[in-house]
Amino acid sequence: MSESTVEVNFALRIGEGTLKASINVPAGQTTLTAILPVIQNFDSNMIQRVVNEAAEAGQPVSCRAGCGACCRQMVPLSIFEAESLSEWFSTLPDERQRELEDRFAQGLTKLRDAGVLERIMSSGWGGEEKEFVQLAIDYFHIGVPCPFLENESCGIYPIRPLICREYLVTSPVEYCNDPSIYQISAINLPIRPSQALYNISRELTREEKGWMPLIFLLAWAKRGLKPGEYYTGTGEQVLHTFMNHLTTEPSPEAIGIMQPK
Repeated sequence: MSESTVEVNFALRIGEGTLKASINVPAGQTTLTAILPVIQNFDSNMIQRVVNEAAEAGQPVSCRAGCGACCRQMVPLSIFEAESLSEWFSTLPDERQRELEDRFAQGLTKLRDAGVLERIMSSGWGGEEKEFVQLAIDYFHIGVPCPFLENESCGIYPIRPLICREYLVTSPVEYCNDPSIYQISAINLPIRPSQALYNISRELTREEKGWMPLIFLLAWAKRGLKPGEYYTGTGEQVLHTFMNHLTTEPSPEAIGIMQPK
């Protein structure tokens, strides 16, 4: 990413209000994947404001380090986040790479043995909401942890996917042990930047969902794709593309089985 930056001010209409923000982006040529840290920072700041408002309203977030129940969901990952995580993975020591590769392989094997992997890989899976929710529940019940989970805490917290930042519950922690039984209450965000990445991914790949399960990351990385290169321009231009895809109406499949109630 270019060292020279430019400040971009913008306003997003959200319901009856307007969200005003200022973001520093590269002044020169960059890609959507390269500015992911900027998008992640924007996402986190927006979320923190909503979390603070919820706490003031008597609905504090119950998520804590050491509670990794949601890390057993089928986490949606955009192709741009996949590219970024793949690049990060390649910088790890060989021993650490092998350790993580084993975790990914074990997870895929467990899904295969339970018959869920075949369903995920079938053409057109999840086209109907009811079908997707059932598949997500079955995935969760198998208990495959995210390969990056360390001692029930996120091992890639600073660079975790946007969807992981955006899912925060206010209901009792024990409810997360089986969201197919208990009614989970989650923070209702005014916008979901994760959905913008899925929307752009969908346009680029022409696939209905626009995302992959995180457990597919290493298999996808072997293809050597660089999706960020398809969205190249100045930092302001690339950010403009991203902002044009923001939506206030995330699709159910983009936020997993633990949906706000």
